[in-house]
Amino acid sequence: MKNIFAFSLVLISAFNAYGAEVLDLNTALQNTYKACVDIDDNLHELKVLAGVNTAVTAVGTGLGVGAAATGFAKADKDTKAKKLADKLNYNKQTVNVMPSDEEMNAFAEAFKSSADIEKEFDKLRKQSKTLGNWRTGLLAGNTATNVAGAIISSRTINKDNIKGQIESCVSATQALNAAITAAKLNGEYIDEAQNIYNACREYEFIDVSAINKRGTGAMISASIGAGLGGIGTITSGVANSESVRKDKLDVSEKTDADWDKEKNLNTAANVLSVGATAASATATIFNATQIAAIKKVAKVSESCTGALK
Repeated sequence: MKNIFAFSLVLISAFNAYGAEVLDLNTALQNTYKACVDIDDNLHELKVLAGVNTAVTAVGTGLGVGAAATGFAKADKDTKAKKLADKLNYNKQTVNVMPSDEEMNAFAEAFKSSADIEKEFDKLRKQSKTLGNWRTGLLAGNTATNVAGAIISSRTINKDNIKGQIESCVSATQALNAAITAAKLNGEYIDEAQNIYNACREYEFIDVSAINKRGTGAMISASIGAGLGGIGTITSGVANSESVRKDKLDVSEKTDADWDKEKNLNTAANVLSVGATAASATATIFNATQIAAIKKVAKVSESCTGALK
């Protein structure tokens, strides 16, 4: 009798720990089914969203890399063009009113070389223009993917309140355990209920918050990338405009201040390209790790749902 009494006290203490009365086994099973059965389907949808987002931000990263690489190639063309412009301006310096034969020969040689230099200069400026347009387009694409990434990430945060669902499932599973213990004392069949409990109780040991944390990280990174990419797109477009390039002017009419302004705008566009690319890459990493976190929870949900069905 003493042993039975002591065991009963342990049971009562255990039941009280759950903070609720002990349910009958059928009710506890029904509650567990309602609380846990939809988690697996919702996790599947969440995993699909995270997978799509990983692909989207990965494409954005590629576009950003292309924009940055194109921008640096353009900067090289512009640097070479500036050096040729300086040569052309030097060759156009005035000679004496009555030049000597030596000066005339030098002038003729300079005039001949100027034609070749001007041809190369025009070629470099056309290439620069094309590369500038490419950079603007690639940055616009990077911006669009970052915007899409931020929107998708926001949908993965608290999607269908996965965290709340799992907490409800854990609570129902704990109540089921108490019901199993009581049913066992009454001599009831508990094998099926025990299998469900064993499968679903694993939710207690899963860190569900990692899903939302990584989704939030992806959303913030993509949002930053969208901002940098948007500003970079505008800056790139301005840097490549005729009002800044002044390609229609004679070489000698474009001042050093004009060249510096164009260079500074292009440098800013390149820096923004790199920043937008880094943000896209960070968002991609967050999305990939979010998928990993979802898969950990999905292993439990598959087992739990399989036992319930």
